[in-house]
Amino acid sequence: MNITKTGARRLAKTARKLAVLIGAAALTGCVQIETPDKPIEINLNINIRQEVVYRLDGDAKKLIEQNSEIF
Repeated sequence: MNITKTGARRLAKTARKLAVLIGAAALTGCVQIETPDKPIEINLNINIRQEVVYRLDGDAKKLIEQNSEIF
């Protein structure tokens, strides 16, 4: 079997990646999940403020002022 330099580099990269994955798998621990004794309480203090900014063209503003009974 004849392996080129490029093939050897790919094989070395793949071997390194495999070694890292195996090492990472060995370092993982056991995860345990337990339910709490008391219910979870979430306090939300939310202050919502909205500002509306509008501008009218001079002609539109005059028209509204002249016909204020429509609005």
